[in-house]
Amino acid sequence: MSKVKYYYDAETLSYRKVEKRKRNTFRKIALFTVASALFGFLFFNLASQFYESPQARKLKRENEFLKLSLKESQEDVNDLAKVIKNVEERDNSIYRIYFDAAPISDEQRQSGFGGVNRYKDFEGYDSSKKIIGLKESIDKLKKRVAIQSKSLDEIEELAKSKEELLASIPAIQPVRNEDLTRMASGYGYRTDPFNKTRKFHYGMDFTAPRGTPVFATGDGVVDRADANSAGYGNHIRIDHGFGYVSLYAHLRENKPYNVRVGQRVKRGDIIGYVGSTGRSQAPHLHYEVFKDKERINPINFYYGNLTPEEFNLLLKASQQENISLD
Repeated sequence: MSKVKYYYDAETLSYRKVEKRKRNTFRKIALFTVASALFGFLFFNLASQFYESPQARKLKRENEFLKLSLKESQEDVNDLAKVIKNVEERDNSIYRIYFDAAPISDEQRQSGFGGVNRYKDFEGYDSSKKIIGLKESIDKLKKRVAIQSKSLDEIEELAKSKEELLASIPAIQPVRNEDLTRMASGYGYRTDPFNKTRKFHYGMDFTAPRGTPVFATGDGVVDRADANSAGYGNHIRIDHGFGYVSLYAHLRENKPYNVRVGQRVKRGDIIGYVGSTGRSQAPHLHYEVFKDKERINPINFYYGNLTPEEFNLLLKASQQENISLD
């Protein structure tokens, strides 16, 4: 029960009861409420400067973790860029040069991306600059890897062609050294055995007993195996590809061919046998090499099965201007 308060009225010389006014009560309540709210607001702001809520501490830790992850990711990208740079340098200075391919310029490998803004979604944040920089570095690395992958695909194809080229070049002697009687005539001007005039001899003549095996000097496809070319008698032509063709003439009369037209042969396969058909003075093999339809000196293509000493002896014999056998 609330207490009743009185006050002394000097005019009536008596005590009078204090009457409470509702207006004053509401004013006090309102003043107390505003003061409490203001005090609470000030206290919260002051406290937040010295004390962090669990949620704030969690968000702060996550932010620090993201910053650390961003830094480590940038370092990883930098390391990858160094590795790719090393591969690119080897690609240009070793692989592409070896296979006669033009190097790829740095401008092509490291060019950026034009056109629309690819990183608009990453703008407007505290770490936008770092994130956009990292994203741009990753995109450039992806492009460099794609270019390098395409280059390696090209190198692989060139390597296959190079391997095929090395196997196709006429690179061995068509008659084994142990089967030879002698190297009768080489490439160059020689005396014709029939009319005794000096004329150019476009091949090399290897004397050997009739029936001596003749070997394909490189991989290829048999283009001709007939006697329908004047002077050559029974002969074989092999198309090696890459502009190379080899010719084997004056093969024997009976069963001269060990291959048929259109057959694919390997270097070292027996394709026919020494004879003396056509315009020939004695059993021997007349051998020619063509490059892009031009006859070239076969002496340059015996590196596949001759020792340096054997090659020097063959070279010396081939340079003697004597009477050819065809």
